[in-house]
Amino acid sequence: MRKKTTKNKAISKSSGGFIRVISGQFRGRKLPVKNVEGLRPTADRIKETVFNWLMQDTRDAAVLDCFAGSGGLGFEALSRFAQSTTFIELDTSAAQQIEQNISMLALKNAQVKNTNSLSYLAQKNTNSPFDLVFVDPPFRKNLAQSSCDLLENNQWLSDDALIYVEVESELSDFLAPNNWLLLKEKKSGQVFCRLYQRQLN
Repeated sequence: MRKKTTKNKAISKSSGGFIRVISGQFRGRKLPVKNVEGLRPTADRIKETVFNWLMQDTRDAAVLDCFAGSGGLGFEALSRFAQSTTFIELDTSAAQQIEQNISMLALKNAQVKNTNSLSYLAQKNTNSPFDLVFVDPPFRKNLAQSSCDLLENNQWLSDDALIYVEVESELSDFLAPNNWLLLKEKKSGQVFCRLYQRQLN
């Protein structure tokens, strides 16, 4: 679940707010978001940058949205014709809201795992690997490193999978697995965004 103090006006201080789908088949749709403490939906400007990076790679991709929070990245991928998206979200109310948004959009190619992302990734994957993975964990909890290592070591990734990692800008010791090639990176305020592609050893 994405956590950090934010000025994003999409989340109100009362019952909740909305995230907006930027492009694709659901362009302009507003999806309700629960007012979960610390929830940090990816800002539209960052989301637009990320999906510009992924413009040629989202269609038909099997997507995994770790620490899904509002589900904004996963829903954006589905709007842009991803083959499927699996959302992992620990907070029960946030996970239920993602499920409700899946139903509202009548999606048959999305599922929610209401569980801890690290525990889920610690299992060996016995199903088809993922082509595109979003890793946007709560800030200042040292979760990004562990998540990426588990993704690489437990067969979650296809041979040339793309992995988007979003961390706090002051985090200086994050190291991606050795066989991940850094394709793009950008610092935006308190956020550092990186896009990697997995290379076969």
